[in-house]
Amino acid sequence: MRYDVAIVGTGPAGLSAALNLKIHNKNIIWFGSKELSMKVERSERISNYPGASSISGPELNEAFSRQIEEAGLEITDRMVTSIMPMGKGFMLLGGSDVYEADRVLLATGTVQAKELPGEAELLGRGVSYCATCDGALYKGKRIAVICGAKRYEHEVEFLSELADTVYLFAQYSDCDIELPNVERLSSPITEIRGKDKSEGGSGEAASVSIGIAGPSGGVSSVITHDGKEIDVDGVFILRTAVAPTSLLKTLELDGTHIAVDRNMQTSVPGVYAAGDCTGRPYQIAKAAGEGNIAAHAIIESLKME
Repeated sequence: MRYDVAIVGTGPAGLSAALNLKIHNKNIIWFGSKELSMKVERSERISNYPGASSISGPELNEAFSRQIEEAGLEITDRMVTSIMPMGKGFMLLGGSDVYEADRVLLATGTVQAKELPGEAELLGRGVSYCATCDGALYKGKRIAVICGAKRYEHEVEFLSELADTVYLFAQYSDCDIELPNVERLSSPITEIRGKDKSEGGSGEAASVSIGIAGPSGGVSSVITHDGKEIDVDGVFILRTAVAPTSLLKTLELDGTHIAVDRNMQTSVPGVYAAGDCTGRPYQIAKAAGEGNIAAHAIIESLKME
């Protein structure tokens, strides 16, 4: 099935866009967490959102959830890990499934974690963002997993059923995973290293700097903050969001944010962005307004086809 619009992100910007596109009878698919925005949820008190004087974050998210239900909107709880231009539209990879849409709106918020050294260079060569997509490639092997949220623990458990050894670093405090082949790391992973399998012809070449590894190379090890090097065959990074340029390679940035014009159009025709991912101020009202602008710009662009 091909959609008019794919929205990535369930914060205020994504919600604002989804509501407006629904009102205008557009066929949309909306990706993200059904828990909505964790940034909103963790806000103790919000005093500058029009119509909601001094409301708590959980109260506002609850109001958002009611509005989503009343509008008949559905959230597809998948993390989009790749967006590829395809003819006049786009192909999106969400989990192990592929979706097609004529327009894309990125409402991903700010990606809290920076890319690790070696992450972008080794993406698809041992680095993966999707356990169900690539887990089978590592059956009986040693892997490292960076788990960014409790909601991804089931993916860690899935990987543990395939891999021989899992080195797990959880980026949150209440990790419940206790499995015989899962070793918890207390020191964060700070670097991913690669090897060139063509060196020496043995396939066991020493670790080399990223960028030197040839096309036959891949992940060889990870480095932890305490200086320990752990040999692994692959690295799974299970974040709540993927960096914009990892989603779409040709996306132009303004510093660390997605560059947009007044219509929230990005440098890639047909791709729009709204909310915190476009820059400061990181405000709920600003995000909702940009989601509205993006939705109406998308509606107008679809009329022209």
